[in-house]
Amino acid sequence: MTNTLDWTEKTTEIPAGGLDRTRTATAEELKSVAQTLNILDVSALSARYRIVAISGGAYRLSGSISAGVEQACVVSLEPVQGKVNAAFEVEFWPDLASEDSEEEASILGGSDVELLEHGLIPVGRIVFETLSASLNPYPRREGAEFTWQDPKSDEPAASNPFAALAKLKDKD
Repeated sequence: MTNTLDWTEKTTEIPAGGLDRTRTATAEELKSVAQTLNILDVSALSARYRIVAISGGAYRLSGSISAGVEQACVVSLEPVQGKVNAAFEVEFWPDLASEDSEEEASILGGSDVELLEHGLIPVGRIVFETLSASLNPYPRREGAEFTWQDPKSDEPAASNPFAALAKLKDKD
């Protein structure tokens, strides 16, 4: 994946009380995100986040995203407008082995943990991944209906799935 949103924060610039920030994607970034996600359009994308230092030289990034997207309907391929509002929380550790491995915590109960590299927190990547994971996998335009007819048959599709089996039984 290319670095679609080049939003990074240097750990050396994070104050002792933490860093609060709101970022909004530029028109170029919106176009790049839409192309990378292979969707029709991203009309708006903003993120509000907070980074705080935690024990062992680690940092916690938490926040939320808000986006306006346009995807193709899975039935008609017509544009479908959508909104994405999602939260994220990730911890960045300088050495993943230093994390308390003896702690008996649920894997799904805590934050995601990633390696802190070069003293940079890749906020843009986390925002992009959160947006990607939050998109509707099967966008459907209201009223769009899929009707299938066997191209080999002149008859309309049967409303009962067992109607085709009944026809076969009658032939025997």
